[in-house]
Amino acid sequence: MYYICIDIGGISIKYGVFTENGDMLINGTVSTRVTSRENYILTDVKKLIKDILEQYGVYKIEGICISSAGVVDTEKGEIIYAGPTIPKYTGTKIKEELEKEFNLPCEVENDVNCAGLGEYWKGVGINSKSMVCITVGTGIGGSIILDGKLLNGIGYTAGEIGYMDINGNYIQNIASSKYLIEKIQKEKKEKEGIEGKISGLHIFELAKQGDKICVEVIDELIRNLSISIRNIIYLLNPEIVVIGGGITAQKEYLEEKIRQYVNDNMISDIFRKTKIKLAKQGNQAGLLGALYHFLSRRNKINNI
Repeated sequence: MYYICIDIGGISIKYGVFTENGDMLINGTVSTRVTSRENYILTDVKKLIKDILEQYGVYKIEGICISSAGVVDTEKGEIIYAGPTIPKYTGTKIKEELEKEFNLPCEVENDVNCAGLGEYWKGVGINSKSMVCITVGTGIGGSIILDGKLLNGIGYTAGEIGYMDINGNYIQNIASSKYLIEKIQKEKKEKEGIEGKISGLHIFELAKQGDKICVEVIDELIRNLSISIRNIIYLLNPEIVVIGGGITAQKEYLEEKIRQYVNDNMISDIFRKTKIKLAKQGNQAGLLGALYHFLSRRNKINNI
């Protein structure tokens, strides 16, 4: 049995065909086509599925598994809210449209929740009973799995860690990759007279070479992020906190630093039992999580 998995983001749409055990047979990526006037996401997703069914008809496709940005009503498989980065997406009835078009069962879940499920199923959270996944990118998102169950919340917004208030600031405004890049660009201009854009990769390369500004701002980001992680540990006491997103590429530089900043300021050893790890599934986590969510909704995997 095989499944089409699609991960819809504001910049790109990732897709693949997976076995029931999570083995990937094919994969690819296309750009997300949205403008202020038009949203082509559903049209492009339908084309992707059609192409896969035509090109890989040898595979027996059992379902369509969708991971998507935005607030998702998982019962209806519908986008009930999407921010300005994906205009005209709110109200999109993904499940209804795809099941009608292809006569295949479809399940839809939020992309950050899917990333968490992917790490829980096949990543660093495997075999854990409780896990919080924090994704650090342009913003900060989160997903919560307690006693083997994904927590969606009454309005399907559980895990919106980015809005956690830290001294009057949303944590995503002081601990995201966007914040890191913008602050370093500003300080480079003010203190060194260096103007121009800088990438996250270049920032970490400079930090490893001892660049004072890059080291200090990265440390500031880690301190801010660590406050939110400690708050999560105090509240939920999960077995593991998994940190995903683009920063996972800097595992060797960041993982131990984050662990140290979190634990050094914990009020008691009793709270230091939570493991803190960087995610390992990368871009595949959302696709795996979409599959896991589909299988669990169809009672093919227990506990979620």
